[in-house]
Amino acid sequence: MARFDMQSYEDSGLAQGAATGDILFRLGMMYATGRTVEPDLITAHKWFNIAAAKGYPGAALYRQEVAAEMSSAEVAEAQRAAREWLNLH
Repeated sequence: MARFDMQSYEDSGLAQGAATGDILFRLGMMYATGRTVEPDLITAHKWFNIAAAKGYPGAALYRQEVAAEMSSAEVAEAQRAAREWLNLH
């Protein structure tokens, strides 16, 4: 089975404006659960945060659940990454 290359996906479709709340939420779920990628709570929080900003229902709740498992520094890092992504897109 081929491994899904998240960096290529993020750089192509999302950079071209295809970032729907649903896609962003799915990225958060992939990183939170480790489905097809290494689990990464900082990245999961980032995508849940962006999905919530785009109005995706439930994304804020998942962001909160992930944040409960992170340190304050990790949450701050995730928030910086989300702001940076939103500023670029």
